Amino acid sequence: MRIAVFGAGRMAEIRIEDMVKDPRIKNISVINRSPQKAQALRSRFGVEIVEESDFKAENFDSYVITTGTSHHAQALDMVVGPKRKILCEKPIALELKDTDAVLDRAKKAGAELQIGFQRRFDPPIAQAKKLIDSGSVGTMYHIRFMSNDIAPSSREFLAGSGGIYRDLHVHDFDLAEWLCNEPITEVFATRRVREFQQYAEFGDGDVSLIHAVTKSGVQISISGTRHDPRGHDVRFEVFGSKDSLSAGFSLRTPLNLLDAGIELSTSPYAGFVDRFREAFRQETQAYIEWISGNRDNPCNPDSARSSICIAIACEISAKEKRVVKVAEVRGS
Repeated sequence: MRIAVFGAGRMAEIRIEDMVKDPRIKNISVINRSPQKAQALRSRFGVEIVEESDFKAENFDSYVITTGTSHHAQALDMVVGPKRKILCEKPIALELKDTDAVLDRAKKAGAELQIGFQRRFDPPIAQAKKLIDSGSVGTMYHIRFMSNDIAPSSREFLAGSGGIYRDLHVHDFDLAEWLCNEPITEVFATRRVREFQQYAEFGDGDVSLIHAVTKSGVQISISGTRHDPRGHDVRFEVFGSKDSLSAGFSLRTPLNLLDAGIELSTSPYAGFVDRFREAFRQETQAYIEWISGNRDNPCNPDSARSSICIAIACEISAKEKRVVKVAEVRGS
């Protein structure tokens, strides 16, 4: 198969590193506006470089969009077509109207999108999903998510990130609905600037807390920070009538444990790639299986739309200091 990869940054490198190991992938071409970054990928992986002006979608079997979010719509416009399968990193777009425009065009053209919510493919998280679906957890009571970045964001990143709800917590929203097999219906959210004032410049926060409730009443708490001095920390706990689960807690979890008897590693997770490298590997494998016709789409675009809707509901909640029904954003 011939794959076109849009972008030459960190995510392109991850996807290409995993795809070149699969014998079904015969050719990978990089389409990027910066030739220097593309050249580095060619030197390392032997990929081809195609100028954007020379790109022809019909020359490829599938497409991977790893560019910045602001460029997603432009890249997708170049590849959407009948029966075409596309892997697009999250989110499709930062605004709901732009997301809907892309989804509408893809539907009319007969194209399919897999969205890059890599956390679903993290082995412990995937195991938690299996246990919940099997009924071994029983009635779901409560899920507690913790998402803590290792280092605060630069002003350049913040200018296009969309804020803590749309950038960081869309992963938690996606996992919550995926694990519970039902939508989040209401949220109450807060965010504050506690340490890093660049967030205030963009009307954002470096800490956040969200209470969400699903359609059947599962209680969900989500906390986030943009700075954890010990390392990158993403995990959750599930409490039910038959069992309690934890996913993401390991010897590399960056905590200073004060209870006796447990010693954690002196090499905590150094960032999201380090924390989720195996998840990205499994996700890329699922993508290859999907475009090969051996499995269904593992993450359809409805998940991206729903997560953006929940993020916007959180922003309204934080601004107006009230519980917000997600239907106010999502529509009926």
